[in-house]
Amino acid sequence: MDSLGLIIGVAIALLVLIGVAVALVRRRPSRPPRPRPGVDYAPGVGDDDTVPRDTVRRPIQDAGSLDTLTPESAVPDEVDLGAIELEEVDLAELVVEVPEPAAGRLTRLRRRLARSQSTLGRGLLALMSRDTVDASTWDEVEETLLTADLGVAASTELIERLRARVLAERPDSQDQVRALLREELVALVDPTMDRTIRTSRAGDGPAVLLVVGVNGTGKTTTTGKLGRLLVAEGRTVVLGAADTFRAAAADQLQTWGDRVGAAVVRGPEGGDPAAVAFDAVRIGEEADVDTVVIDTAGRLHTKVGLMDELGKVKRVIEKRGPVDEVLLVLDATTGQNGLTQAKVFSEVVDVTGIVLTKLDGTAKGGIVVAVQRELGVPVKLVGLGEGPDDLAPFEPGEFVDALLSD
Repeated sequence: MDSLGLIIGVAIALLVLIGVAVALVRRRPSRPPRPRPGVDYAPGVGDDDTVPRDTVRRPIQDAGSLDTLTPESAVPDEVDLGAIELEEVDLAELVVEVPEPAAGRLTRLRRRLARSQSTLGRGLLALMSRDTVDASTWDEVEETLLTADLGVAASTELIERLRARVLAERPDSQDQVRALLREELVALVDPTMDRTIRTSRAGDGPAVLLVVGVNGTGKTTTTGKLGRLLVAEGRTVVLGAADTFRAAAADQLQTWGDRVGAAVVRGPEGGDPAAVAFDAVRIGEEADVDTVVIDTAGRLHTKVGLMDELGKVKRVIEKRGPVDEVLLVLDATTGQNGLTQAKVFSEVVDVTGIVLTKLDGTAKGGIVVAVQRELGVPVKLVGLGEGPDDLAPFEPGEFVDALLSD
């Protein structure tokens, strides 16, 4: 009988302990889902409605209106804005850098570009400067162009034009050959394309720039450098950290913003990227800044769910106003594979310009021509190093001069 009572007592004690454990678990606050490596994770807009977002304020020049921000009501496409909390920052504690002027950056970085492009530029110059330019020489020219990722159609077109001009003009010195090559290469890069970046609107809110691309191309770094470039041109800027799936992305962007005194709008890890982007535009409007630049999470162009999510981010932003630029960041070292990526992104979000990173680390300068022809949109910016001011506006003439420099 005593044994039976002991067993019953133990059973009751276990049930009580289990009940207490369940109660404690239920009282813990819920957390947003975290992405798992290798999983096509696309939570969709509005799924993070249980977690207030952690928007952080940083100083903006003449941005007094930030002091009176209030939470926005719900908007279409199920965007839950949550509670906006602003962190006051003492301006005296921040050391704000003065970025290098944007004008002439590519000229200053020309030597760095020239060192890596000898296969295309100086290789062509050496071939075309031979005493006799025969059929085998033209075969070598074609091989050089294809190796530099110019593409078959563009290579064929350039060779035909060069042949015609060599026959007609008979250049007999390296200077003449260089001048001929320069004219044809500049024409191929197409100086008529509009490479300006829309960085402000007249009287109806800030210009909105959306930065997109696959994993590993350097989108967050490019977004930070672009913020510096705009500040160097006298623009006021808000940066939106809409890459909420990579833990370090928001902190990385915050560091870039702090350097130049730009505001950074961010949310919780694993939160809703569309809501962060929406908030960034709203805060930019209320602060009356010139430009809002939004960093997005890297995504493989083959992942349908993530590409759909990117399209939704753009649509949510457009609830407040148009997206003025969609800048696709491509790694120049990926060559022809980058063209496939570019085409898919362009179909989803209507790319308006290309940013080519790591152009100083490749001899495949022909990718500039190839990607422009594939998408029908210009290369607007190029990355030529890891320094904070190594992002430069693309200038066709300077680019070709770097290719052909000694």
